[in-house]
Amino acid sequence: MSLSNPWRVLAFVLFTVDAVTLGLRAQAPAPSFEILTHRMDVDVDGAPTAYGPPSKPTLDYLRNAHLRGIPGAEIVGYLTDDDHPNIPVVQGPQDPAPGYYISQTAYTDPALTNARDLRRYVDATRINYVVLGREATRKGARLGDFVAVHSQRTGHSVYGIVGDDGNPSGNEGSLHLLQALGYPFHDGKQDAVERREIVIRFFPHSNPQHRFFHTQAALEDAARKLGLSCDFPESPSASNSHPKNR
Repeated sequence: MSLSNPWRVLAFVLFTVDAVTLGLRAQAPAPSFEILTHRMDVDVDGAPTAYGPPSKPTLDYLRNAHLRGIPGAEIVGYLTDDDHPNIPVVQGPQDPAPGYYISQTAYTDPALTNARDLRRYVDATRINYVVLGREATRKGARLGDFVAVHSQRTGHSVYGIVGDDGNPSGNEGSLHLLQALGYPFHDGKQDAVERREIVIRFFPHSNPQHRFFHTQAALEDAARKLGLSCDFPESPSASNSHPKNR
């Protein structure tokens, strides 16, 4: 290209500066902070079979659907009748688990406004999510933000989102998350990681459009495209330090 024309020279310089700037921005790591949890309890909220009548096998006890697991406290784990807050809304014949209750999560699909549509909630058996606690909130995390989660015991690291709240400690994650990290858990009744070995890396304001994910693969693809790091150098096994599709 001839640079004899001064306007062409100026355009070339501006283009080069923009290209360099964009390259630097692309390489800059996303803002984040990490929290080492004291333990990690299993959250099954959002799963079609999370809660139901005593006659049905469920992923969790009904008492755990109450705020902080306190009997008699507000029911937060499943949907109740507007006029009768103690009467659960039951799934119909066209729903994924007829006869079970409609389990909710704090983070919802903004495109689905019907509270009785189970697709509106984050399914704990299909999506990696963590519960938003007091410390993470204070540091800027919000519902829907991306996270990367690492187990110091298993060496596994996976992508997830902040999908629920209600536990101020934040020491809670979805059943799918714990399984993806390599723990042989099956429900939310007895299973828990009882040691300080789960690290959560939060990426504040990383989901400003409030994107909702119905599959783990879509979530991971979006996290990778944003350049969010799922590498934890202290991992005892580098071969296990990459996110797994589950």
